[in-house]
Amino acid sequence: MHILITGATRGIGAGLASAYRAQGHEVTGTGRSSGAEVTLDVTQPQDHRAMSAQLAGRPIDLLVCNAGVYLDKGNDLETGYAADLWAQSFAANVTGVFLTVQTLLPNLRAASAPRIAIISSQMASHTRAPGGSYIYRASKAAALNLGRNLATDLAGEVAVGIYHPGWVQTDMGGDAADITVDEAVAGLMQRFAALSHDTTGCFETWDGRAHAY
Repeated sequence: MHILITGATRGIGAGLASAYRAQGHEVTGTGRSSGAEVTLDVTQPQDHRAMSAQLAGRPIDLLVCNAGVYLDKGNDLETGYAADLWAQSFAANVTGVFLTVQTLLPNLRAASAPRIAIISSQMASHTRAPGGSYIYRASKAAALNLGRNLATDLAGEVAVGIYHPGWVQTDMGGDAADITVDEAVAGLMQRFAALSHDTTGCFETWDGRAHAY
């Protein structure tokens, strides 16, 4: 199986890439650094064009849209959430996901049973609104909405799932987070394996629970 993972140079993305390689799968990891197989800043259209040329003719069985940013952590309502943080966050967390899917559609359609996994967050849920982190929450809600609509438009062609990876001990999640990268990775891999045309459009947690929208 050929798996492409965005944001694969650290955190959950690096964990997924390592685990899939250990199982013998072919993994193409993207990242903004030179350590990735494909150099990709998901916000930059020229990088997507270069990736398209580099991967031309290669089927992709599983696309994991993992790259993302959390730029407004700790901002306060009265003085924070600057306009440029909104623009940068949506460029990475929403537009970046869409451009990645759009760019790699020919590769996905060349596979026999292609799947797309979008890493969103429980912070995307409109039923869970404890306040704060307005930009991150809004961008992850948009990524959830994007995934749900992609599932509709790609029905019968490509299965699409949206996932909350858990509160994970990464640079983004912090040391106080609930679960390790290895725990998140093991759970997510099970979710991706179970994704099918019957479950397309699902919003699930890393440990297999259906998440409220």
